[in-house]
Amino acid sequence: MKKFGLIGQSLTHSFSKSYFEDKFRKLDLDFEYENIEIDKIEKVKPFLRDGFTGFNVTSPYKTEVIPFLDELSETASQVNAVNTVIVKEGRLIGDNTDVYGFKQMIKPYFKSHHERAMILGTGGASKAVAKVLEDLGANVLFISRNPKTPNEFCYEEVNELMVKFNSVIVNTTPVGMYPNSEEILDFPYEYLTAQHLVIDLIYNPKETQFLKIAKENDAVVLNGLTMLHQQAERSWELWKA
Repeated sequence: MKKFGLIGQSLTHSFSKSYFEDKFRKLDLDFEYENIEIDKIEKVKPFLRDGFTGFNVTSPYKTEVIPFLDELSETASQVNAVNTVIVKEGRLIGDNTDVYGFKQMIKPYFKSHHERAMILGTGGASKAVAKVLEDLGANVLFISRNPKTPNEFCYEEVNELMVKFNSVIVNTTPVGMYPNSEEILDFPYEYLTAQHLVIDLIYNPKETQFLKIAKENDAVVLNGLTMLHQQAERSWELWKA
């Protein structure tokens, strides 16, 4: 029996286990998928060498897991984040299917006027989002609680001008995720318009407070469910290869 797992800190929000278990049933495969909740990345060590065929990795370990791996794909190296681990001949290979998933999700909605983008958060998921947006030709800036580079700004600095000129806005933080669904990002929503594409990578709940208020201000909104499905399918293809 092959087994797979999801590595993360708090996994009550995640649909990955049910998604893959349903997939295994449909394909009549006697495979297992296990949630691996750890409170610090060092505790992942025994699982990595415990007969798994592959892992998914979620917040907050997409970058922290890298030192425990033997090799990175080109994409994972470029974004310095891993959300998929392939176990092949005893070696742990890190890849990033978030890039593929986000690209597949945004392509139908990305328009010619989407020249600038604002990413809320600077964790592992934000790196994949930034790569896709930059590949599509958008200039990207980041909003962070603790800005560290010239391209990062704090939430208090987000003003009307910044919102006006950044017509794509992506939340990559966990704010508003189940079970804390009533939490809301500090953001000047009143400056959003019908020209804005507002994306929340959260998919549980399907409509976060962030998306709800953005929609009330006429923005086009997307949650992260399509990205979840697309990145999961890409992970499956890598595990089968």
